[in-house]
Amino acid sequence: MSSARLLDVLDRHECVRLLGTVPFGRVVHTDRALPACTPVNFTLFGSSVVFRTTPHSRLAAATNDMVVAFQADDIDQTRRAGWSVLVTGLASAVRDVGTLVRLERLGLASWAGNDPSHWVRIALTEITGRRLVSGEQDRQPPHHSGRTDRPSSSTTGQDTSPKSKEPA
Repeated sequence: MSSARLLDVLDRHECVRLLGTVPFGRVVHTDRALPACTPVNFTLFGSSVVFRTTPHSRLAAATNDMVVAFQADDIDQTRRAGWSVLVTGLASAVRDVGTLVRLERLGLASWAGNDPSHWVRIALTEITGRRLVSGEQDRQPPHHSGRTDRPSSSTTGQDTSPKSKEPA
């Protein structure tokens, strides 16, 4: 006999909080007139998702003043529970020198390697989320060990808790 499943709709605050608990997500964009989905490691910065890529990559071109989607999730396959958050917003290159300096201080290293000197910001314009839980368990998010790419506050001198870092 299977237990009842509940699908909770998450409010904006909870969606943003959950985004701050995972190290990677997916940018949904257009590549040569076709839909594409590119995994990236990211962090929150003010009211934006930010990530690094190489300056002349397809992802850099696809996120140059374009509306994109960004999706992140955390799924516990054993409990058959988890959450998913979807952001829709304008993606743009970060060009302001002061903002670039603050982003560099975050210590977000690109998992892709190469020359990740190009920072992209996706505005949290529209944000929706869902959480799937068993009807018999409490409504807590799936167990997650937390972000592994986030530097400690002792090395950066900044608050590194899973919340927005600075205003964008």
